[in-house]
Amino acid sequence: MNTRTKKLLRRAVTVFFLIAIPTLLYFLLRDLEWQEVKTALQSYSWTTLLSGAGIAALSYAVLCSYDLLGRRYTKHSLSTPTVLAVAYVCYSFNLNFGAWIGGIALRYRLYSKQGLSMSTVTGILSISLLANWLGYMLVAGTLFSFRLMSVPDSWYVSTLTLQIIGIGLLATVAVYLLACQFSRRRTWSWRDYRITLPSLTMALLQISLGVLNWCLMAALIYILLPDEAFYPSVLAVLMVSSIAGIITHIPAGLGVLEAIFIALMRGEFPVSELLAALLAYRALYFLFPLTLGVIGYLILERRGATDDAEAGNSAAP
Repeated sequence: MNTRTKKLLRRAVTVFFLIAIPTLLYFLLRDLEWQEVKTALQSYSWTTLLSGAGIAALSYAVLCSYDLLGRRYTKHSLSTPTVLAVAYVCYSFNLNFGAWIGGIALRYRLYSKQGLSMSTVTGILSISLLANWLGYMLVAGTLFSFRLMSVPDSWYVSTLTLQIIGIGLLATVAVYLLACQFSRRRTWSWRDYRITLPSLTMALLQISLGVLNWCLMAALIYILLPDEAFYPSVLAVLMVSSIAGIITHIPAGLGVLEAIFIALMRGEFPVSELLAALLAYRALYFLFPLTLGVIGYLILERRGATDDAEAGNSAAP
């Protein structure tokens, strides 16, 4: 399959989901009483909302620590506050606008303004991506392998298929850890980039942080659902909705998260309560952090412009 065909296929898949997701949501929500959603949102206590905000803050702290691991991996000398500031801005944009904007383009821009080379930023990015997705693989692999998620009969993917996928995910994590411990060849080159396997200790840190972050994200949704919610089920549905959001290329998985959760959990909870929980989750985990991220971005850009001006003045005769 040539490059042009791959691009056309990717665009076709994206267009399909852009049509399919709103259609699915329409059929799921067409009989919904929106007053019930409003009532469910108003029923949240300040204690619940503050607890949710605290969980969201912890999750972002874990996300930002990926970049601290990246500093240890690349051995650059930026200060901890600078690394955390850049990481927070990038992740808040990444979660709302997609990886290409926040995770990649913005990270290269902001780190390069701090004097880091392209290869160093690539190293930070690779460590961060691996931490996130290795954590995902371990969590999803465990949930799917032990059949902690029930699949509706109307789905084409059976519980057995999910179990096989889960075993494959766990095997991938195991292969990565074995490579970090035993591989004799530690570095690979591709074009102008060099990728070096981290130590086993760093690999375990990556996976542990990734697992913790996914568990915190699910915990935020869990506390917003009714008391009878089963945490492993919430975590498993989050795993499915997250990978579906990646496949569809829809920023923030907008509509995808809601469609998957409602489709899989409407037999357990009223749709109005599910939707209220997901709306509150988006506000606490996406919108409010983005507001702070925009402010942080403007500060970093202004600081970078000031540093450039000072450097230009010092260089002038």
